[in-house]
Amino acid sequence: MNKRKTFIIDTSVLLYDCNSIHSFPENDVLIPLVVLDELDRFKDKKGLVGENARYINRYLDDLRKQGSLHKGIEIENGQNIRVALSGFNQVPVGLDPEYADNKMISLALNLQEKNDSKVVLITKDINFRVKCDSLGIKSEDYYKDKIILENSEVFKGFFDISIEDPSIISRLYNYVNGEEGDALEEFVDLCEEKIGRKPHANEYFCVKCGSSSFLGRWDQDRIEKINQAKELPEEFQRLGIAPKNREQLYALNSLLDVSIPLVTISGLAGSGKTFITLMSAYSLVQSGYYSRIVITRNVQPVGRDIGFLPGTADDKMSPWLAPIMDNFRVGLKDNNLSLFNSLKEQGIIEVAPLSYIRGRTFNDSILIMDEAQNATIHELKTVITRMGENSKIILLGDVDQIDTPYIDALSNGLTVVSEKFKNEDCSSHIALKRGERSYLSAVAARII
Repeated sequence: MNKRKTFIIDTSVLLYDCNSIHSFPENDVLIPLVVLDELDRFKDKKGLVGENARYINRYLDDLRKQGSLHKGIEIENGQNIRVALSGFNQVPVGLDPEYADNKMISLALNLQEKNDSKVVLITKDINFRVKCDSLGIKSEDYYKDKIILENSEVFKGFFDISIEDPSIISRLYNYVNGEEGDALEEFVDLCEEKIGRKPHANEYFCVKCGSSSFLGRWDQDRIEKINQAKELPEEFQRLGIAPKNREQLYALNSLLDVSIPLVTISGLAGSGKTFITLMSAYSLVQSGYYSRIVITRNVQPVGRDIGFLPGTADDKMSPWLAPIMDNFRVGLKDNNLSLFNSLKEQGIIEVAPLSYIRGRTFNDSILIMDEAQNATIHELKTVITRMGENSKIILLGDVDQIDTPYIDALSNGLTVVSEKFKNEDCSSHIALKRGERSYLSAVAARII
């Protein structure tokens, strides 16, 4: 029985992930001619979109050496790649026949009429998928980066366990104080019983029994007691800032731990993720662990090219730096931003637009990327791989506020990074669920 399917690939997929062109092994990949025309318009664009367009063009050009793209060329994984030159004249009534998406709909309908029931149109465009479904065309999102399919499966970075035997908590405290015993094995068995698995790397937990509790972190197959607010580094305590909830305490433990080079924090608006990150970064620089703070941000609200705004890179980024400056005003009592501007002049704080990061290496630095939920996993890979020696990167975002087309709460870069790194000792993730900006802010985030 022939199990091969024909996948029609939309431009949005190829621009999202250049490797998508060879990600359908043992199947037929059909690239409509109109897609090549659209790719041509993106090849000069800066950033990953332009790079992906150029990669696809070069890849197809290399394939021509092996045969005819019109007839189809089989590659090593058993996939056949073909460019479709016809089948675009059956655009349904009511749709613009000159529109590229509608030409692809025509192609899919044409193939279906030829009894090819295994035709699937792959696109990142939600509206395109809706139109296809309305016309009886099978259409799917590009799922390669979506490693979880339900919001309930999203990694939070911590868990709670309720017990009835208070002696377990006593044995956990004895364990972290160096006493011998079976507390480690007992805790692993408890996790298997209560949550169905061992803890992930650097995952925080709270074991509760009545009014007693033990807060810890799973660190390389051992239990570490976390620092309470009064046990955090002195340089941070001098700022007069304390965590407002347990999740913030977990986050501060990871932010202030120089042995964890990658920290991801998700949280709703007003949860304090940017504030505690900036204050932690400032204290670590003041303590001499790092020499500078690099701030970058996805500028999706005005498009990926910040050239729409006049002036220098700093001028163009200034509208998006307002939240950073607000936090300096509050956390460091820097009302006129004299400290912030002084640190910028000294090079201790640097603004690095996301579109200008490729090719750079950040040594002895803390890199903070805000609004990371608006980046794809491929963009975040570009940022993370820029980190050099003695550096730390912190990714922040609210996965419920995504402004970028083609990604959602489960496929955005921040979610994918936290999921893929959850078993790596070099990473820690915390989801902040409580709004702390104000009572009004918390209520609004919950009910609107």
